[in-house]
Amino acid sequence: MGLRSTMGLTHAAIGLSVGISLLGSELHAQDWGDHRAYQYQFGEISIPPASADEPIAETLSLERALAYLEDGAKAWANHRGCVSCHTTGWYGILRPQLAESLGQPDPAFRTFLDERLQDRLATDPEELQQDVNPAEVVHLAASLASWDAHVDGRLSPETGQALELMFSLQRDDGAWHSPDTWPPFESDAYQLATVAAMSVGLAPGWLEQAPSPELQKRIASLREYLRRVPPPHDYARVALLWADRYLPGVIDADAKQDIVRMILDRQRPDGGWSIRSFAQPEEWGRGNRAERLRAEVDFGDPASDGHQTGLAVVVLSSAGVPATHPAVQRGVEWLSRNQRESGRWWTKSLNTETWHFITYTGTLYPVMALAVTSSLASPSSEER
Repeated sequence: MGLRSTMGLTHAAIGLSVGISLLGSELHAQDWGDHRAYQYQFGEISIPPASADEPIAETLSLERALAYLEDGAKAWANHRGCVSCHTTGWYGILRPQLAESLGQPDPAFRTFLDERLQDRLATDPEELQQDVNPAEVVHLAASLASWDAHVDGRLSPETGQALELMFSLQRDDGAWHSPDTWPPFESDAYQLATVAAMSVGLAPGWLEQAPSPELQKRIASLREYLRRVPPPHDYARVALLWADRYLPGVIDADAKQDIVRMILDRQRPDGGWSIRSFAQPEEWGRGNRAERLRAEVDFGDPASDGHQTGLAVVVLSSAGVPATHPAVQRGVEWLSRNQRESGRWWTKSLNTETWHFITYTGTLYPVMALAVTSSLASPSSEER
């Protein structure tokens, strides 16, 4: 599609090496303090807050996008020391899948994942069932599985341990505890179950190695949950379709096509998609954000955003919609026109007016979308 990029296909990841082995529980006790002036900050990394007013970049720069993603993950890992859903959780799942097109992720991130796993394994099981801990374990398992699949090419003992720990936290209904904290991620049990399904499907050879009868029972319970429980909103339907790419059979063919049609129908006239058109305000979490969301100026006609546009293209592609499909092409064109000067794509938070952390996946998903549609240009490209 002729997109102009300022980076080559073999661009190496910007490192996470500074201080990665010094992570500790004390990081969780720190409040943001002066960090409120930044979206991410650690050491020499100071990423300013995301803003709808940030100018559009004159040319698409994958180098700036990747620098933002690498620096954001590094800052979060070192400052917070956890595998959070909105930053390091999705970085861990998707960055390894970009290794072929954007270069290998820094090995220090794998070290961080391994160290975090040991911390979680040493934590009291009752504590692991509280707050966002189950969500972290699920994303940790998916991140390790993705690294094994796309970087090392083999199943590691650590991934096996992470998957066993993940299923030890599974509820009787087949899902995992998730509080209402930061929609669209740490928001409901259904979304978390789709990530768990992705982790099972990503782990190379794990299912074929015939896990114990207890694990087989728990995997079957997860499948049954996703087949039986209605998604709470259309955003969750998109997540279910994506999970089916990694663990086929969690939805039937008719339901799959219904979700594809729904995504295509939600495309906006400018070629993008808006996360706000995939759930009613009352459907996010407990609905306690509904009043604020309904008061937004563009509530009746929400603007396209990087998060949902990138996600739509990625999920449509995973469902077999070809890159040549007009809707996919228009989505890619929207992405090529709407990157901001910092390298991010703008997405307004569903939760706060402060950090807009959703711009992280609002940038990661677009980069993934460009990769899966073979829209990452070579260094010799002349046109945007």
